[in-house]
Amino acid sequence: MTTVITGASKGIGLELAKQLIAMKKNVISCARSDGFTFLDLERQSSIYALRDELLDTPINLLVCNAGVFLDKGESINSGYPSIKWEKTFSVNVTSVFLLIQCLLPNIIKAKGKIAIISSQMGSQSKANGGSYIYRASKAAVLNLGRNLASDLKKNGVAVGIYHPGWVKTDMGGEQADISAAESAKGLLQRFDSLSLAKTGCFENWNGKTHPL
Repeated sequence: MTTVITGASKGIGLELAKQLIAMKKNVISCARSDGFTFLDLERQSSIYALRDELLDTPINLLVCNAGVFLDKGESINSGYPSIKWEKTFSVNVTSVFLLIQCLLPNIIKAKGKIAIISSQMGSQSKANGGSYIYRASKAAVLNLGRNLASDLKKNGVAVGIYHPGWVKTDMGGEQADISAAESAKGLLQRFDSLSLAKTGCFENWNGKTHPL
């Protein structure tokens, strides 16, 4: 079984990789840092290079975990510059689609699964204001995942979208509710239970269905 994980150099991605490796799974951990399979999600050429590197390797699970949160604390009066919109959507949305598109033959070959890490902040039920860029990107990738689920079901590929919890990472901060290890453990259980019958689901890390 081969799993590809983006954003695997820290936080949830690193914990997912560690726990899978402890289970003796084959993991391709992608990041820009040394010691990882190189992948720069802001460069389409880097995504293509990963596709070429993997060739016809069957992929049982693709975890689209990498993401950025650049507009924390921005003011509606003077903040939210266009460059932050562009970079956030490039990493959080566009690269997710391009990576899935490039690796889809590998995933279909394995009748594999796709797990997309979104956030409760992309849910219409959590419209608490602020962080407009991040919220919009996570809403977009939630919608993307659900539509991919509809289209890929005929290929035997299940797609799940997940809120990882409020996690103690560089992004979530030390005041968050759970550790990256707890989040990863729960998410791996969600990925394991993902099936064509559940494709298009939006779930919390702990297994509860999340409102759209």
